[in-house]
Amino acid sequence: MTKNNKTYRSPLFYVGDKYKLYPKISKYFPKAVNRFIEPFTGGGSVFLNINANEYLLNDIDSNVIDIHNFLIEQAKNPKAFFDDVFEIIEKYGLSHSYIKDIVPQELKEKWVKTYYAKFNKQGFNQLKSNYNSSNKKSILQLYLLLIYGFNRMLRFNSKGEYNLPVGNVDFNQNTLAALKDYFRLTQKKNIKFHNLDFETFFEIIEFEENDFVYLDPPYLITFSEYNKLWNEETEKRLLDYLEILEDRNINFAISNVTHYKGKVNEQFLEWSKQHNSFDIKSNYISYHDNSNKEFKFLWKQFIEPEASNE
Repeated sequence: MTKNNKTYRSPLFYVGDKYKLYPKISKYFPKAVNRFIEPFTGGGSVFLNINANEYLLNDIDSNVIDIHNFLIEQAKNPKAFFDDVFEIIEKYGLSHSYIKDIVPQELKEKWVKTYYAKFNKQGFNQLKSNYNSSNKKSILQLYLLLIYGFNRMLRFNSKGEYNLPVGNVDFNQNTLAALKDYFRLTQKKNIKFHNLDFETFFEIIEFEENDFVYLDPPYLITFSEYNKLWNEETEKRLLDYLEILEDRNINFAISNVTHYKGKVNEQFLEWSKQHNSFDIKSNYISYHDNSNKEFKFLWKQFIEPEASNE
C-alpha cells in the first residue's frame, strides 16, 4: 500500500476491480519489488498502489489497454484533458456533478433511484451512436461511454459496436479524484503495457531477482463479459504456468473465485491445496447480480512476507 495508507482506485472503475480487496491482500506482497508483473491488469488498481522499480502490465482486452495508454498520455496535460471531457459532456447534455448538479429536482423526485439514467439516456445514446458510426474511434468517447454506461463495463456486439445501455451513474467527484490520482501516480512509474494472451506475455519476459507476479484472472465459474474468454483449458494453462514460476523461484500471488451460485471451481481448489492460501471476504455487489462470491487468495514467495494476524 502507499506510504500514507490510502488505497487509490482506478478511474476505469472496472468490473472485478481489486480496490476494496487490496488492503487485505497486499500485506502478503513482498516488501521489495523489482518489477511488478500483472498479466490480467484490468482497471489497474493494484499496480497503482504497489511500489516497484518497473511495471510490466498486460491485458487481452485491447480496449482496456487503449484506455490506459490514452490516460497516461493525458497525464502530461490534465487541464487539456478535462477541457476536452467537459466539451463532450456539454455537447451531449450529460450530468456532471463533479462541477455542478444539473439534474432537475422534479426528475429526482419522480425517479428516486434511477434519475441519472433517465437524465443521461438521450445524450448517452447519441454519444454511443456517434462513436459506433465513426471510422476513427475516439478513446476519449469510449472512456466516457464507460463512465456513463451500465455497470461501467465495456461490451461490444459481433460488429464491434459498443452496445451497453446508459447506467445510473454520473461523472462525479469520485471520478475526478480517481483521474487526478491516476495522472499523478502513473507519471512517477515506469510502465510498459502489453495486449497479449497471458502465456505469450510471460514468454517475452526474462525474469529477474525480486520480480513479483500478481494474477487476478477471469473467473471460470462467473458470468461477466470478461469471463467469456475463459474456460477450463485456459485455467489449466495458467495453473501449469504457475508451476513453472514456482520451479524458477519467482514470487507470485493469485486471487480467484471458488464458489458462485452453486458452482465450485474444483480445478483451482485442488491446485491451491499445495500452496499457502486463505479465503477472502468480499462485499462485491453489482447492479444486476448481488449473489455472494467466495474468493480465495494464494501466494508463493521465496522471500518471506511480513508476519500477519490474518
